[in-house]
Amino acid sequence: MILLVAGADRVDAGKTTFSAGLLARTGGAGYKPRAGNDYWFDHDDCLRALESSRLYGKDAHRLSKAENNGRAPEALNPVHRLWRPAPRGGNGLLGRSDREFVVDRITNPDGDDEFVVNATAKIPEAVAASLPLSDAARVESVEELNAAVEQRYAPAFDALAAEIESTPLAVVESYGDVALPLQSLDPAAIAAVAVVEPGRARIYRGDRYCRACEVARSSPNDGTLEKRVPDVIEYLDPLERVPLSPLTGDKRSDPDQIASAYGDAYDALLAAARDV
Repeated sequence: MILLVAGADRVDAGKTTFSAGLLARTGGAGYKPRAGNDYWFDHDDCLRALESSRLYGKDAHRLSKAENNGRAPEALNPVHRLWRPAPRGGNGLLGRSDREFVVDRITNPDGDDEFVVNATAKIPEAVAASLPLSDAARVESVEELNAAVEQRYAPAFDALAAEIESTPLAVVESYGDVALPLQSLDPAAIAAVAVVEPGRARIYRGDRYCRACEVARSSPNDGTLEKRVPDVIEYLDPLERVPLSPLTGDKRSDPDQIASAYGDAYDALLAAARDV
């Protein structure tokens, strides 16, 4: 059974907090297929990973701790992108006016890490010194990046989709406000969906949500066209709208306390999954 957690807001929707509590409630396995962080705005998190010559973010780290299965963040997050603010406000390789991608980490099906570097961006010294980038693929255009995605990223995503579909209970967290974080995942395997935003969660049956994804328009995101949550949920009404109260930092850091605070939302989500 797959439970998908998506966000209605592009930033800080509360997906990871909700997912961590859901893992504590269900005992499931957590997954965040794609993630990213910013070398400037998430500097402490970057340095924490780089100290051990790794590249991962706080979301995958929180989920790996919440599931309590001893898996490294990279095991549940095969692709992580490091960003940095774009110099002088110029457009980066992916056309963003505010930031540019620096390096991607891809964990392949064998568990080995590969890296893809944006050759048009300046690599921060700490990144260059900490990561094994000498043999990394280097891309200078969207076309070259797309070729790398097909060759390097797609096998990692396909392997993760197969793992998720074979897991008895998987909690899959999307990124940003993207509706489906893993295109190779069988939509029929998604039992229920929670769309989270500050103050509430909207609960949907997985089959209806995925059908809405098929008809929703695509929007540009980081060089690709993807379905956005706001465009998807225009086409369907939720089974339930459940209030979510704000949590203190201490509670947000404890999955069991999250599970207790958001119990009504988890009840509604699991009821929707059982109704499939």
